[in-house]
Amino acid sequence: MSRIVCTFLIGLFFTVAILGQDSLAVAVAEKGDGIFSLLRKQGMDPNDHYQDFIVLNKENLREGQHLYEGAAYLLPTVEDAVMSSEIDNDSSEISTSEIEGSHYAIFGDEEAFVEKKSEQLSGAIYYLISGHGGPDPGAVETYQDVTIAEDEYAYDVTLRLAKELLAHGAMVYIIVRDENDGIRNNRALEIDRDEVVYPEQKIPLKQIDRLKQRVEAVNELYLKNKGSYQRLLVTHVDSRSKGQNIDVFFYHHKKSKNGKRLAQNIHNTFLAKYKIYQPNRDYTGTFSDRSNLYLIKNTLPAMAYIEIGNLKSKRDQHRILDPDNRQALAKWIAVGVLADYKSR
Repeated sequence: MSRIVCTFLIGLFFTVAILGQDSLAVAVAEKGDGIFSLLRKQGMDPNDHYQDFIVLNKENLREGQHLYEGAAYLLPTVEDAVMSSEIDNDSSEISTSEIEGSHYAIFGDEEAFVEKKSEQLSGAIYYLISGHGGPDPGAVETYQDVTIAEDEYAYDVTLRLAKELLAHGAMVYIIVRDENDGIRNNRALEIDRDEVVYPEQKIPLKQIDRLKQRVEAVNELYLKNKGSYQRLLVTHVDSRSKGQNIDVFFYHHKKSKNGKRLAQNIHNTFLAKYKIYQPNRDYTGTFSDRSNLYLIKNTLPAMAYIEIGNLKSKRDQHRILDPDNRQALAKWIAVGVLADYKSR
């Protein structure tokens, strides 16, 4: 047995004796385990038990949140979960709040912690929809003999955007959601079909039913939060001919001044960023009204509909498949959102 495991087990039983919690169960971390996966293996909901697990095992966590392979860890009790502090049950993925940040299970084991950067978006509510999902993967292409799908990349950018907005104090509802994926730093993202629509609705097969489901989810939340500052951001990966690469572009409802301003602020951010990071080429992305799209026409909040590239274009694939580029896309959108909120 390794020194780390031996040392921890001594401390573990010492802690149990002090706390009088002799009945607490113990689980051993296997290779690849994070706190969320370890709890799930024990049949425990990470949303309910994450913070209690941290408190019980804080002396044996790398960087305060990562497990050591082969180490034994105390498991929280049901009573512990009842006592943990939940923030806004409607957001459904928040497990704990701290002065410096919060943990969100939906972002995955490695990305769960959101560092608090500011309160610039305090009071703002954002609804995020990623395109396709469930039975509809969107465009499907091949990358290095691996099949990739549009919906996985739209979802990854959406999660990264959600994390940026949360870091600045916003309330965020992720409408299309996959509890198992989280933020992924791979080029080829594995395809699955288990996405649901907030809160836990199975996504229907027919396109019009899928769109109606998303509209109803957003509009119901909008009416519930009536009186608050609310915006909707829809993220899509476009699907055109293989040779046609596109820059990021934006749609809004023609009759929505707030939606137009939101789209324009994000567009202006991309213009500025391209001048800095790609000074040798023009940015050709646009923002325009597209009121005939079902989501734009029928959702209540002011909104921006974002196309981040063409999955069929090899040039655009470089932008979309590179995780650093997906992170940059999310950050730039968030910068535009911040500018929009300041100008309200």
